[in-house]
Amino acid sequence: MKRVLLLLFLPLLACGILTTPPPPTLQPATVTVTLPPHPTDTLTPPTATPIPPTDTPTSTTTFPDPAAYTWQEVVNGLQRPVDIQSSQDGSGRLFVIEKVGRIRILQNGQLLDVPFLDITNRVGSRSNEQGLLGLAFHPSYEDNGRFFVNYTDKNGNTVIARYQVSSDPNVADPASETALLRVEQPFPNHNGGVLAFGPNGYLYAGLGDGGSQGDPFGNAQNLNTLLGKILRLDVDQGEPYVIPSDNPFGSEVWALGLRNPWRMSFDRVTGDLYVADVGQNTWEEIDFLPAGSPGGANFGWSYREGAHNYEGNAPAGLIEPVAEYSHAEGGCSVTGGYVYRGSMSEWQGIYLYGDYCSGLIWGLIRSGAGWQNQLLFEAGVTITSFGQDESGGVYFASDSGGIYCLIHK
Repeated sequence: MKRVLLLLFLPLLACGILTTPPPPTLQPATVTVTLPPHPTDTLTPPTATPIPPTDTPTSTTTFPDPAAYTWQEVVNGLQRPVDIQSSQDGSGRLFVIEKVGRIRILQNGQLLDVPFLDITNRVGSRSNEQGLLGLAFHPSYEDNGRFFVNYTDKNGNTVIARYQVSSDPNVADPASETALLRVEQPFPNHNGGVLAFGPNGYLYAGLGDGGSQGDPFGNAQNLNTLLGKILRLDVDQGEPYVIPSDNPFGSEVWALGLRNPWRMSFDRVTGDLYVADVGQNTWEEIDFLPAGSPGGANFGWSYREGAHNYEGNAPAGLIEPVAEYSHAEGGCSVTGGYVYRGSMSEWQGIYLYGDYCSGLIWGLIRSGAGWQNQLLFEAGVTITSFGQDESGGVYFASDSGGIYCLIHK
């Protein structure tokens, strides 16, 4: 494996951070707080059948030599960064979440002093897995200035909320919050937190099973709770959202059987979905759903941990992980990543993901009816999250406060 070298003298252009004009000025919208009722009916899930992967013409079929590449430190000094997002508005900015409740802007290679959003007064982050955890910009953000966050409040419960940028494109309006969902958390861990817009324009949210160990309340397989699920919301119809008519259970739930989905992402070219689910004591996993897959997928927790029995007695039709690694191989907690779609053609279509504790980074390629999985880098720092810029380049964040970008040496 290759030890990361921090080449601070390399140009930021290699990471896709370009000098660009500021985004257009947007006016704040008038927002109101309304919450939909929580589903209470007992529901029976449909059988979800995995769809075999197929080769994608826009993907490489072999891994590049990792010795020819490194992860360049772009910026440091952040306070526990846990997410990296692009607003996709032509500004070239990256938005970095600090777990304590701030969103910072990285623009033209510089970290702006004034936060884009500061909601530390409403975010609870006392436990290691609590805080401001996820960010997603509306696909039409350039026009409507809307973005969404996922955080735990002062009581430790999950809040998924919408915000609006102010007349200053680099500052959001903290008073514009509209809560979409509030979900009670029985324990301070396994909050999930990831948000992502799919190719259909719906907002997807990943929630953990509620915490403790071994899913003591059976939340991941219980359709009467939103815990341990991937939710799918239509945030463009109704206020603050409506449930898409083809959601499989008549509720917000789109997929189930997750322990703690720590990052999921859609391939911006194919629309395929990758989900990293943190394991219990032994196995970390990457799950996959091809574009166009129906709802109702069951990823197996807590019947299984990865592809291995945990409680056992698993029903038919569970989605098997496409990659996994054991704690004995080095690591403790998977951090999901992105499919590379940047300027280096030799990395096209490779999904990059890592481990929080060990700093190991793997690559994953779809190959015919199977998968190639290869250990590529040893970062030498913790990996809290990956991110992707407007040009498709891939980054990761570390608890140490740095942001790193994959480049050619």
